[in-house]
Amino acid sequence: MSSPIEQMRTNVGKLLRGIDRYNPENLATLERYVETQARENSYDLEANLAVLKLYQFNPAYFQTQVTSQILLKALTNLPHTDFTLCKCMIDQTHQQEERPIRQILYLGNLLETCHFQSFWTSLEENRELIDGITGFEDSVRKFICHVVGITYQNIEHRLLAEMLGDPLDTQVKVWMNKFGWTENDEGQIFIFNQEESVKPKNIVEKIDFESEFCSIRGDESENTETLKH
Repeated sequence: MSSPIEQMRTNVGKLLRGIDRYNPENLATLERYVETQARENSYDLEANLAVLKLYQFNPAYFQTQVTSQILLKALTNLPHTDFTLCKCMIDQTHQQEERPIRQILYLGNLLETCHFQSFWTSLEENRELIDGITGFEDSVRKFICHVVGITYQNIEHRLLAEMLGDPLDTQVKVWMNKFGWTENDEGQIFIFNQEESVKPKNIVEKIDFESEFCSIRGDESENTETLKH
């Protein structure tokens, strides 16, 4: 038997397939779905974009709280471009004048530009933004580890802890184990040997000798016919 969130996802999916996708009367259902995603740590980009599109068509229905949740959920799916897609659908007035949205956009910019230490500092000053967003910090740490994994071969334990926003150093070992990273006695964490990821590719050009020979003979025959004329 499917769970409540799966049933909701199915019902919303049916709703979005028809003309009712742009019916403002469905906003209440879609907004509840956004809140459920935040609470249950699930994610549905298509449904969230539909909410933002309805806000575009019906500015009077705009909800700052729901929009903030959509943006925060999009951040949990970095490095995908969901955050940029959502941001482009929000009116500039709301981006500049609604404080929660403005702060979330700033946090998103810090993540996208890899200013991770500044991100955690700013988040600590605005903890209320992520109230009710289950799993937000772990999703961000997963993204940061992704960036570290494609950028570094070795990194200092202290620096990685700072990037993960972990002043108590309780999360580093957890994420090291998840990604298979190892640490030596000097506090250097071995991330990945970039050379191992560069796999040489042998390009073999297969030439059919018989067809090539026939082609050459054909060219010679054409040249002979030309000389005869």
